[in-house]
Amino acid sequence: MRNRMIAGNWKMNKTYTEGVQLAQDLAEALSDGTGNVDVVVCPPTVDLKGVSTVIDQQSAPFALGAQNVYWEESGAYTGETAPNMLEAVGATYCIIGHSERRDYFHETDEDVNKKAKTLMAHNIVPISCCGEPLEIREAGTHVAYVVDQIKKDTEGLEISDPAKYVVAYEPIWAIGTGKTATADDAQEVCGAIRATLAEIFGQETADGIRILYGGSAKPENVAGFLEKEDVDGALVGGASLKADSFSAMVKAAM
Repeated sequence: MRNRMIAGNWKMNKTYTEGVQLAQDLAEALSDGTGNVDVVVCPPTVDLKGVSTVIDQQSAPFALGAQNVYWEESGAYTGETAPNMLEAVGATYCIIGHSERRDYFHETDEDVNKKAKTLMAHNIVPISCCGEPLEIREAGTHVAYVVDQIKKDTEGLEISDPAKYVVAYEPIWAIGTGKTATADDAQEVCGAIRATLAEIFGQETADGIRILYGGSAKPENVAGFLEKEDVDGALVGGASLKADSFSAMVKAAM
């Protein structure tokens, strides 16, 4: 049985002090626990240590995730963050392949694949994103497009524990636009993702990998997505920036 997951992507929001405050507020809002729901918060890199300290001091019921990583261990890579640096501040998850990284910073499936491999070598769980732009959706080729991403992103990966790899399906046209895929839209693609994972890793492993929906997910609609067989949670953007809305989504998943 897969535990549900609610992961918050703060994106480029919250200063160090604001991030600490949000983490404290979230720890208080979830002080009664999260049941069988795994909760992850992914602040900007400069906030990781502050949020990690809150988690330790308040025994907060959520894990720490990063928003990006580089695949080299060290070296002359100005502005990048190595996996051992994430380990050192307590990060146990990391988002990779987000549509904004692919679009604004021209990251490729090959980059995503390298990042997944280096994260898994450091026992950090990748939250590997995939999803189609509007023109692909309108052309009706969105399933094939996402399946191709999955095949490239997982090439050569070895998954011994399916809980250690997470996929996030995020239709690009629904991110930050106010538009939202329907629950049936999400199930169509998430079901195809799981079928593809089964082809690659075998059915048992695929059945254990969590697939999240991301794209204007909020307290008002998350329950509908979670009713679907192959949707195991949500990767949350704007709604993760307020403790009350994010905690409401966690409670809706319990």
